[in-house]
Amino acid sequence: MVALIPIVMFGWIPIVFYLFVRYPTQRAVIISFVVAWLFLPQASYPIPLLPPYTKISASCYAILLATIVYDTERITTFKPGWLDVPMVICCLCPIVSQVTNGGSPISPTFNQIITWGMPYFLGRLYLGSLDGLRQLAIGILAGGLAYIPFTLIEGVRGPILHQMIYGVSAFEDWGQARRMGGWRPVVFMQHGLMVGVWMMTAALIAVWLWQTGTLKKFQGRNIKTLAIVLTIAFFLCRSTGAYTLFFIALLILFCGKWFRTSLPLLFVIGYITFYLYVAASGQFSSQDVMSVINPIFGEERAASLKFRFDMEEILGDKARQRFLFGWGDSGGNRVYNQYGKDISVTDSLWIISFGSHGAVGLASLFCSLLLPVVVFCAFKYPARTWSNPKVAPAAALGVALTMYVFDCILNAMTNPIFAVIAGAISGLVLKAPESLKAKKTKTTLQPKRQSLVHQKSG
Repeated sequence: MVALIPIVMFGWIPIVFYLFVRYPTQRAVIISFVVAWLFLPQASYPIPLLPPYTKISASCYAILLATIVYDTERITTFKPGWLDVPMVICCLCPIVSQVTNGGSPISPTFNQIITWGMPYFLGRLYLGSLDGLRQLAIGILAGGLAYIPFTLIEGVRGPILHQMIYGVSAFEDWGQARRMGGWRPVVFMQHGLMVGVWMMTAALIAVWLWQTGTLKKFQGRNIKTLAIVLTIAFFLCRSTGAYTLFFIALLILFCGKWFRTSLPLLFVIGYITFYLYVAASGQFSSQDVMSVINPIFGEERAASLKFRFDMEEILGDKARQRFLFGWGDSGGNRVYNQYGKDISVTDSLWIISFGSHGAVGLASLFCSLLLPVVVFCAFKYPARTWSNPKVAPAAALGVALTMYVFDCILNAMTNPIFAVIAGAISGLVLKAPESLKAKKTKTTLQPKRQSLVHQKSG
């Protein structure tokens, strides 16, 4: 079964080529990203001077090659915009980080491009419209539904599917999977937290498409039923952090629907920005936070958060020694004891980015993910439009993206789908707002024409 891994990984490129021939390119891109992220194995193949070949890079390489072969005009007519500047800085800052620390900039720069820049670019290239975001939302919904049986199996038996299908286990620490009298599913991802955020996003989309009347049925099934089933399956993933994100996201969306305000969303984005500023500048005090968290979340959860905060404080001190561009991949961002042993644990994306690429890398990464959402809700498509069936999928994706970034304050779960969402929203808001008026069809106009004929004949 181990031999299946290279067959699937390297066979993914011709499969994506087939998808580009079989389906419209927009749909082919969505299927390629979603299916690869959900079902390709956790495997890594080294490539000289380039980042390893993983499920993320497999998707990006395959889609880019297929675009060059089948859709070259789309690339040649692409026009960058001002919202793309943060992502460009994010992708290029490893060059400075590496050079200033005496390392080679080639592999780290390409790794940043493949991890963040390429998914963002492909989302920008193909999905930067209300219709494109609708198709992406439905694709994520379909992916969430497809994952239900796998999450239910692992919820009962533990993280066994990667071992059963591919012959190797991708998750060794079963202690982290044990939750609430059952198991937190991992399926074909790196960690159960990834699955939790993915299922949260799919459930959020399903609920919002149902509540706004955007989608009545999906694959012949009532969307209300699917939303309820998907939400139950999400809660059975036993990811308590994702539960919190789900309720915050619903609160944001329904505030937009009922009170026509995006202030809760802007407040969450403001909180993320404020936290990153305080933590990166060394002004964060874990003691003050723990005094509030302890009675709310319980001793076990509070102890886990305290450990993360303690690690981030010592890692933050080290990162501030190379404040602007970080330590690169030199290892200088780590903390060692007197015997030279690495004693640091990096759990959150922000501290990894800050330590490796400094304040420039940290700010550009989070800005490239959050700024498109700010422009979307504050300037282009205000909260009063979120219930419109044309805007509802984009609104759900923007809120889900914000929840993912919120999660990245505590976890480091890199998911290319959210970079695709950021690129798609950037492409949408860089253009003039699309018309939200329903187009009149011939069937609705025909009776009027007939009545006019009768009037004239009379």
